[in-house]
Amino acid sequence: MAKIKKSQLEIRKRRIFSEEFKRQKVQQIVEKKLSIAEVSELYGVARMTVYRWLYKFSPHHKKGTTQVIQMESEEHKTKQLLKKVAELEQAIGRKQLHIDYLEKLIAICSDELKIDLKKNFGQSHSNGSDSIKTKHPGQ
Repeated sequence: MAKIKKSQLEIRKRRIFSEEFKRQKVQQIVEKKLSIAEVSELYGVARMTVYRWLYKFSPHHKKGTTQVIQMESEEHKTKQLLKKVAELEQAIGRKQLHIDYLEKLIAICSDELKIDLKKNFGQSHSNGSDSIKTKHPGQ
């Protein structure tokens, strides 16, 4: 009697996955929570089968669809981003000029009033009622 290998005795069982299960796995692939290879390995399904699920249940992945990335579109995006950076740098420059102007104004006012406005800026100011003493009858 010939010795039969263990792998020859195993019969592959046919499994059927529900449509909801397939949709859920496709959603996870689309959301990049799982890769096609991971789904294939986790559930013992051929990658081609996972691709079929993807083509069937994903609105973004259709068989035969090719996504073309052109250098012009990438170049256009880069130009737009560089333009935005330049605008933001200009806004920062304007704000810095405004801050410098206000600091110079405070320095001039401090010299004119002979008060250090920066030092006294954080202190609470009197509303004037402390200097007035009211006389009560009988005093």
